[in-house]
Order: sequence, then C-alpha cells, then structure tokens
Amino acid sequence: MTADHTPDAKALFEAWLQLWNGDLSLAPEVASDDFHVHSDMIDGSDSRAIRGAEGLAEFVRAGRSHTPDLKFTVEVPPLFDGDYLSVRWTATGTYDGSFPGAEAPAGTVVTFTGTDTLRIRDGRFVEYWLNADGLRMLRQLQVA
Repeated sequence: MTADHTPDAKALFEAWLQLWNGDLSLAPEVASDDFHVHSDMIDGSDSRAIRGAEGLAEFVRAGRSHTPDLKFTVEVPPLFDGDYLSVRWTATGTYDGSFPGAEAPAGTVVTFTGTDTLRIRDGRFVEYWLNADGLRMLRQLQVA
C-alpha cells in the first residue's frame, strides 16, 4: 500500500487517532506484527521493546495512565509521502495525581504537543517515530 492521499491511508490514520484517544481495541487494526517504535522514552526505557499490536496498546495505555481523559487533536493535518505520513498533534488531559515525583495537584490540566511519523506497509503501520514535548508535560506536573 502506498500511503499517499488514498482513502485507506486516511482511514488508517483516523483509527490511529482513535487508538490514542483511548480505543485500545484498534491496535491490531493499525499495527503490524513487526511494528516498532523509535523514541526517547520519558522514563529512560528502550523504545525498541515496544513491538506489535500488543506492545502498542500497552504503550498507549501507559501514556494515558496519569491523564485518563487525554485527548489528542490534530494541529497540522497528516502529510503523506509514499509509505510515510507525518502529523503534528496537541494532547490535553486532566492529571490524576499518580505520576511519580510530580508535585502538581490532581485535577491539573496538562497540554503538550508532538509529531508522529509513521511508515505503512500492507495496510498497517510498521514503524513509528515519536517526538513529543515531554519536558513541557513534566514542567506542568511539577516533576522535581
């Protein structure tokens, strides 16, 4: 599949956005068995351990764990180039008080931005490059 402006690529991206907005059941529809992530992780762990649909679902679940109502909105619509797409997003959610080392009170609204670059093969994502402003989020959570 070529990820240009085809309806399939657009539908795949819409499912990706719904997944990040909390519908973890979509992970098998968007991620291939050999899906993997390229990112600097906020906890210092190795992103290469995130594999396949199950790994993606756990990654999303963990990312939403301290802000259960986290909502991702598209800031710059997806740009398609061959098998790749890139999108700029904003995430906003209400902090639940559970992030280790955070001094912000529960109920604090946090907002941060990022860019996803994804590679498509055979109708699903196989690679994911994540660049998110984790420092902005940590500052809002008042992490010491």
